[in-house]
Amino acid sequence: MAKNLNEIMQKLPRDRRAKIEARAAELIAEHMTLRDVRKARELTQERMAELLGIRQDSISKLEKRTDLLLSTLRSYLNAMGGELQLIVEFPDRPPVVITGLAELDENDENDEKEEKDSA
Repeated sequence: MAKNLNEIMQKLPRDRRAKIEARAAELIAEHMTLRDVRKARELTQERMAELLGIRQDSISKLEKRTDLLLSTLRSYLNAMGGELQLIVEFPDRPPVVITGLAELDENDENDEKEEKDSA
């Protein structure tokens, strides 16, 4: 007779189950779509639309896109309470965190506002 995973897990010692469950959570968290992240944060598309001041169908489209502006991705993640970090991994050195992009976006927004105000 076949055993299901729950039966097998229940027979393991408690500390072993905890380690397996923790590692499973790590693996799941390492690769998530935007939709998965939103659902893990227990947010609906409707709520995200409210937080971002856009329509629900725009959230649906955004979650399906394969190419996003960093500013769009940052806004989406910030609305959930997250923070976007870009990390580059090279084969011959430790990972590098890219900085300065947030400052560029803020400067661009300020420049655009000044241009509109002076027009």
